[in-house]
Amino acid sequence: MKKLIVLAVFISLVIVTFSQKKTLKKELNIPYYNVSVTKSDNYIAEKCKLDVYYPDSIKGFSTIVWFHGGGLSGGNKELPVQLIQNEVAIVSVGYRLNPKVKCPKYIEDAAAAVAWTFNNIEKYGGDKKKIFVCGHSAGAYLTTMIGLEKKWLAANNIDANQIAGLFSLSGNGITHPTIRKENGISDKVPIIDQFAPLYHVRADAPPLILMTGDREKEFYGRYEENAYMARMMKLTGHKETVLYEFDGYGHGMRVPGFPLVFKHITIITDKMNKSSK
Repeated sequence: MKKLIVLAVFISLVIVTFSQKKTLKKELNIPYYNVSVTKSDNYIAEKCKLDVYYPDSIKGFSTIVWFHGGGLSGGNKELPVQLIQNEVAIVSVGYRLNPKVKCPKYIEDAAAAVAWTFNNIEKYGGDKKKIFVCGHSAGAYLTTMIGLEKKWLAANNIDANQIAGLFSLSGNGITHPTIRKENGISDKVPIIDQFAPLYHVRADAPPLILMTGDREKEFYGRYEENAYMARMMKLTGHKETVLYEFDGYGHGMRVPGFPLVFKHITIITDKMNKSSK
């Protein structure tokens, strides 16, 4: 586990933020289910859309698929300004929410959005070998669920191992509290079942970067869930799991986390480029 000093993180953030021109084209409110599915359900038509922000001056760029937080019951697709760089595309995803739907609908939506990205990003100039999935809180939960449990993407004819990297910013390791509540289980009762990312640890998963706030300021147990998941991933033989903890930050630790997202994207893509030579 890497414990980071706040000042160092802010220095990295300033470098990243002000060294980029932030010029991206955009295409908004794209349905990611096919026409027949979208027309069959008004709530799908309302929520299951994504926005694509992409560079128009380069080809073969990396793409971040971004899932918002909100406890699986709130929030909307968003574009965090700290993610905007002129050489990386962002696919910002909306998905259905509790109580209008229940598990596993949110997970199915997340998988469908990632599959859409694999099937379409080359039309915008991106490289589908460089698709990274990232989210905060509930969005991080969706990230690790579809990245570790392969069946969700397999249902969309995509192998989860095609994902270049998974970034979980203060996500759950155990079963999400909203899903436990749906099943009449107290949010104070920890459960590791088929809807827990921890249940699906495996050696051949994509690179996994886990980040949390300070263990004393985070949601209770959130750091420990991630520490346990990092340990179990390593015990299974996974070689590319990294855990970061941000001193002084609570659950809202996205800002210091974003520079590390770009750092690891660079590490992973540099490794890809070297292996292809």
